[in-house]
Amino acid sequence: MKTAASGVLAALGLVLAAGSALGHGDVQPQPVNTDGLKALGAEWVAENPYKGDKHAIAIGASGFNQNCARCHGLEMISGGLAPDLRYLPQGKEGDEYFVERMKHGAVINGVTKMPAFDGVISQEGLWAIRSYIESKHEE
Repeated sequence: MKTAASGVLAALGLVLAAGSALGHGDVQPQPVNTDGLKALGAEWVAENPYKGDKHAIAIGASGFNQNCARCHGLEMISGGLAPDLRYLPQGKEGDEYFVERMKHGAVINGVTKMPAFDGVISQEGLWAIRSYIESKHEE
């Protein structure tokens, strides 16, 4: 009897461990591979230099899924945890907001709601993510 109970507890432990291994957990920002994109240099450009660039959009999709989808949802369809980025303004207004939020993150009432990505994801990687976001824009 003791052996059966131990077996059940062990199985339950494995199920719970698998759930946390497969869940998102605390995700740290991940660098984005930007091979093939034009280098932008150290100074931040004011507007998205990759807008409409299919290669940048593909890189941005990967970067978004690695770093943003956990909160903003797959395909940017938010479940309410974070803003639905499909409605982020396009053009210069949206670019300014995007750069500010991506570089510095968001802390609300002392709680980090979004990590700062400055120094983790390159300017090229962040603009590629912005290109992906703009490619999914909805009114």
